[in-house]
Amino acid sequence: MNEMTTISRQQRAYSPAAAAFLARKPQLFINNEWVDSSHDAVIEVEDPSSGKIVGHVVDASDKDVDRAVAAARAAFDDGRWSGLPPMVRDRTMNRLADLLEANAALFAELEAIDNGKPMTMAGAVDIPGAISQLRFMAGWASKISGETTQPYTMPGGQVFSYTVREPVGVCAQIVPWNFPLLMASLKIAPALAAGCTLVLKPAEQTSLTALKLADLVVEAGFPAGVINIITGNGHTAGDRMVKHPDVDKVAFTGSTEIGKLINRNATASMKRVTLELGGKSPVVVMPDVDVAQAAPGAAGAIFFNSGQVCVAGSRLFAHKSVFDQVLEGMAATAPFWSPRPSLDPEAHMGPLVSKEQHERVMGYIEAGKRDGASVVMGGDVPSSDGGYYVNPTILADVNPQMSVVREEIFGPVVVAQRFEDLDEVARMANDTCFGLGAGIWTKDVAVMHKLAARIKSGTVWGNCHAMIDTALPFGGYKESGLGREQGRQGVEAYLETKTVIIQL
Repeated sequence: MNEMTTISRQQRAYSPAAAAFLARKPQLFINNEWVDSSHDAVIEVEDPSSGKIVGHVVDASDKDVDRAVAAARAAFDDGRWSGLPPMVRDRTMNRLADLLEANAALFAELEAIDNGKPMTMAGAVDIPGAISQLRFMAGWASKISGETTQPYTMPGGQVFSYTVREPVGVCAQIVPWNFPLLMASLKIAPALAAGCTLVLKPAEQTSLTALKLADLVVEAGFPAGVINIITGNGHTAGDRMVKHPDVDKVAFTGSTEIGKLINRNATASMKRVTLELGGKSPVVVMPDVDVAQAAPGAAGAIFFNSGQVCVAGSRLFAHKSVFDQVLEGMAATAPFWSPRPSLDPEAHMGPLVSKEQHERVMGYIEAGKRDGASVVMGGDVPSSDGGYYVNPTILADVNPQMSVVREEIFGPVVVAQRFEDLDEVARMANDTCFGLGAGIWTKDVAVMHKLAARIKSGTVWGNCHAMIDTALPFGGYKESGLGREQGRQGVEAYLETKTVIIQL
């Protein structure tokens, strides 16, 4: 019997701490207080491992958004955060990181319940990543500086000129559902380091860990109004945040379609914008590789987090001489990636986040089949006791016109194509409107550098994939976004530069 059909997909019992959190009254975190919404609308919290409703969060009204923005505006304008010594901001952010670390197990469980990702993965990747964002960016609070410059056209000694870096102001931050807490911390941390205040809206599908983080904000010592966390739908609460006249900057991670809409709306008031959007990342396997290494690496590039990763290696280009072996090696990983409930300690891949996403992914798979793609592995749904599972899928015999090749599926589905030489694969890799990430597998250093230079992508990985570090800038070319996050560039995205010229 196939191993995929013998796995129990019954979700395990929640811990008492997680169950207690899920039973809490739906509220919003504004001005360091838990407050009721101005209306009674709520959003259901669903466990994608079972498909069951396990709680509710507020669907914020326009009044709720206005109240949160007003709190952030007041906190910024009176300097209660930006006016603190940088070492105090540093220390406060590190206290939040310490508290998050002390509660890491609960955060990992809540992430698994809410998103469907394996709790073991959340504990190894998401929570440490969130802590890392806070600690790395905390250090930047004391390293923001301007410079003195001798003017080019003015006589020496006649003027004194310098630049200063100032926080941009109130930030509206909207994060996706695939890495909820990690993405929230990636947005919050540089804004805080720069001296900004903020309103954070997690994705309506996955709000739990952002709300739990709010529990730690007061304990860490943040002044009221600096961090405000509201929940709600993107087309209502998110839209209100983007268009709000008292918001100075918008930071969004999500789909390219919504990112374009946000960019248009923010432009009306010339808000500063950072957008990290979609991807259709190529993974190139050259003929000199060790297939025993490259094949599992290519499988991990697409099946990690159920393929719900903006940089997922969803387009595989393997040289014709190793193509069949690479696909055989990837198919051999099917038992490892067979989806399980998120609280199963043996899980490496969980369900998709929602029924909507499940239908989207299966729709793409069926479209690929209709267009002539052949299924090398998966392409179906495993037996389950409920939940939104999709088996890891490899599609071959595809062409560039197919929707499965051109569009972001955001699921555990890879399309595989052959190539003959470097020029051909560079052209194929760039034949997309996206440019977020790319992977290259080769032993030839020269080939690695040549191909990395030719691929239009914000990040290129060599003999690995999706390795992201808080010190390294991250963002995309083309329709994969605007600006960069993480590293020095991530802090600078929350700063304005002011030039001062004084005649002596």
